[in-house]
Amino acid sequence: MDLQNYSLVTEFVLHGLCASQHLQGFFFIFFSGIYMATVVGNLAIVVTVISEPHLHSSPMYFLLGNLSFLDMWLASFATPKMIRDFLSDQKLISFGGCMAQIFFLHFIGGSEMVLLVSMAYDRYVAICKPLHYMTVMSQQMCMWLVLVSWAIGFVHSISQVAFIVNLPYCGPNEVDSFFCDLPLVIKLACMDTYVLGVLMISDSGLLSMSCFLLLLLSYMLVLITVRQHATGGVFRALSACSAHIMVVTLFFGPCIFIYVWPFSRLSVDKLLSVFYTIFTPFLNPLIYTLRNKEMKTAMKKLWNQHVTFH
Repeated sequence: MDLQNYSLVTEFVLHGLCASQHLQGFFFIFFSGIYMATVVGNLAIVVTVISEPHLHSSPMYFLLGNLSFLDMWLASFATPKMIRDFLSDQKLISFGGCMAQIFFLHFIGGSEMVLLVSMAYDRYVAICKPLHYMTVMSQQMCMWLVLVSWAIGFVHSISQVAFIVNLPYCGPNEVDSFFCDLPLVIKLACMDTYVLGVLMISDSGLLSMSCFLLLLLSYMLVLITVRQHATGGVFRALSACSAHIMVVTLFFGPCIFIYVWPFSRLSVDKLLSVFYTIFTPFLNPLIYTLRNKEMKTAMKKLWNQHVTFH
């Protein structure tokens, strides 16, 4: 294909969250508050886990701290620009900025999916093999689980961007969302990208579905074990799983919907994108702290120490 007659795309136009001028100011205030609460809430969990030795040495809280770290980045790769765009008539993003958003979305999202599987494995070992828990979930094992999650997220993301960045973009440049997402951007290339799009988006769908199935398997094994050994300690551990199940449902539900049916774009897709990139990182700290007495106690202790110090 001769691209000499085309002007290459250097920037994309984002349609944003809505077209109504009357809602722009409300959304600016609303999402600014949500974003600040998300960063503060997740940062509080990270600082608490690092500051409290008994939490930092606990596999469950070590993984939780890493999840909160990823949630801060998941909320930050596109939300600040979306908030700023509420005050702009033209919602533009450079070609490099668009590719960066796709990279960080899949890097952070892929890493978080694998990390959630690691957290489910931690709960499986704690409930099904409690006598071997500290041996299996050693500090070295926890570090490896985190490193593997980051490595899989990076490989998944770089494989996506390596293909999409080299496609010819020479005409349409409007993205019907508030950030650059793979299914939307790949359709703007000046060539037939259906087969390539199916392969690339199936990669995301495969990662989402495989992680989700592994999570379901771990929960099934936990429920079978709980049914066979109905002791107080096991039920206490199962209550910790309930928070994890809520987080998994909130995160994987929208992702699977978007990447299993990527070419049937619906207006609800934009709402789902808001949910898993903004609301899920916001809700995670609330779910884990409000339902976890030990975390609430550690946060109060850290707050009291800080106030007393000052």
